[in-house]
Parts: sequence; C-alpha cells; structure tokens
Amino acid sequence: MSTRERTAQAALAEAAAAAGQAPSVHNTQPWRWRVTADALDLYAVRDRQLDAGDPEGRLLTLSCGAALDHAVVALAAEGWATRVSRLPDPADADHLARITVTGRVPVTAAAMRRFQAVRLRHTDRRPAGDVPAAPEAVGAIAAAAAAHGVDLHLLTRDQVLDLAAGASRADRVEAGDDAQRAELVAWTGGDRPDGTGVPDAVIPERAPETTVPGRDFAHAGTLPIGDGHDKAATYAVLYGPGDEAADWLRAGEALSAGWLAATAQGIAVLPYSSVVEQPAIRAALRHAIADVGYPYLVLRLGTADPDAAGPPHTPRLPAGRTVEVADG
Repeated sequence: MSTRERTAQAALAEAAAAAGQAPSVHNTQPWRWRVTADALDLYAVRDRQLDAGDPEGRLLTLSCGAALDHAVVALAAEGWATRVSRLPDPADADHLARITVTGRVPVTAAAMRRFQAVRLRHTDRRPAGDVPAAPEAVGAIAAAAAAHGVDLHLLTRDQVLDLAAGASRADRVEAGDDAQRAELVAWTGGDRPDGTGVPDAVIPERAPETTVPGRDFAHAGTLPIGDGHDKAATYAVLYGPGDEAADWLRAGEALSAGWLAATAQGIAVLPYSSVVEQPAIRAALRHAIADVGYPYLVLRLGTADPDAAGPPHTPRLPAGRTVEVADG
C-alpha cells in the first residue's frame, strides 16, 4: 500500500468516526461504514431501525444521509476532495452510498467552521428564547439545505397551529399503539450506557409550555428548562421533489448541512419526526407546502433558552461498533 493510500485510508476512517456525531432518529445511529484504500462505504443497519415507528425506513435513511454529509465535511476539513455515489449497488438496498477521495485540496476556513460545528451540534428540547432567529441566519440554513436539492418552507402562524394539532395527534397515535410505545421505551430514558438512544439528561424535566408540543416520552427527564415559550421560534418543513430512498438520503444530507449552518449561526434546532411518521399527518404537511414536494422533517429554529443550562451531548457508539477498516 502506498503512502497516499495509507493517508487516504486513515482520513476515511477518521471521517467515518466523526460521522458518528450525526443526528439520528432516537439516536439509533443506524449506520455502518466500511473503509478501503480510497473509498468509504455506508450501509444501513436494520437492527437499529424503528420497525413500528419507521417501517419504511425513511427516517433510518434520512439519519444515514446526515452521517454521510458529516463524513464529507470531516474529509473536507482534512483537505480531501470527494465524490459521492448514492445507492451504488442496485442489488443491495442497504448499501446507501460510497465516498471516494479524488485528490487533495486546500483547507478553507469555511470547511473548518463546518467541521467545528460537527462537534458542537446537539438537539435542544428546551423552550426557544424570546429573540427570534435572524432572517439572515434562517437564509443561511435554507441555502445549506438547498445545496443538496432540498428546500425549507417556513410555516405561517396558522400553519404552526395546524402543526401543533398534528404533533398532538401523533402523540395520541403513538400512545395508543403498543408496538410504538414499547419501541419508545426501549430507545429512551436512563443514562444509555450502550451509547445509543435518548438519555434522561436531554429530556425535559417537565413538558415545555409551547404551542407545538415536543414528543411525549411518557416520562420526565432531568433536563432543566426555563419558562420560555416558542412564540419567537421559526418552524420550517424540510421538503424535496421525491419520496424514495434516494430522496430520503439527500434529505438527511440537507438536514446535516442546514443544522451545521444553524450551529455556526448560534441557532438552536429541534427536529420533529413524529409528524412525518404518521401518513395522514405527513399528507397534511404536504398540503401545507401546496403539494409541490414531499415533507421529510419539521424543524424548530430559535435562539437558546437563556434561563436554563444547555443540554449535554447524547452518547455515541464507539467507532469499533460502526466502522470496519478493510485489510490490505
């Protein structure tokens, strides 16, 4: 193996490890990487799919797309140019992408800022602060998503009220479904020593008094929250032109890019996945965007609640559980 191959392979392995910081539904981290001399292959791990809440695997694939973008960001910060092939093997639906390094490039300040945001990014379930996200910041988030062919629709006040009703309905559906409830219990609560799932430390100690309710985890966590609301928050639908696996993958890449842009702008992000898990509510969201595309996720954008300590980062699987380095 040449020096260049060893260097590229080491960078690819480090990028795969860094991609472990990507957001995923219930922090399931449903991905696996295989590192070769000049390529990094991304696979879905069905053992970490939410069979009851995500039977089609749309949120699994979206989560893997976020990890894919994180890996590309990490490689750019190391000065590697890349080419991404999505769904490269028609015979293997779990082989979601291949990243190939194509040469060295200068490391830009923007590339370094994006990579720094990878390590700072987290989900914030606290109420939003009273200061709204600046239009310029929301525009930067939208532009980052648009670079992946995915758009951001900002909801009107009336549409936010419809979203609130949809989120409440999604909670009721989940509460009434034994399989979904068991799945929620399995993936949330406690301190999550295995490195997956949502620990109590990032679940609010009480339900925030917000117009749009967060997911009902069926128990209180330990995250302190203030008395803030979401009146100053911006709610947006991440949407695109298709509703197949390739589209969900790109949606995840756009989610990653937009969230990293938000982090760099000091904007707190809370994703709402429950409203896209239910087909009827997802259809209502599509109507909100005038049926011009398919909704992938709803995001709440706002400034952090200044009256409570920020949430910790959720645990992560060790790289040895998600990254395989090929010999030779």
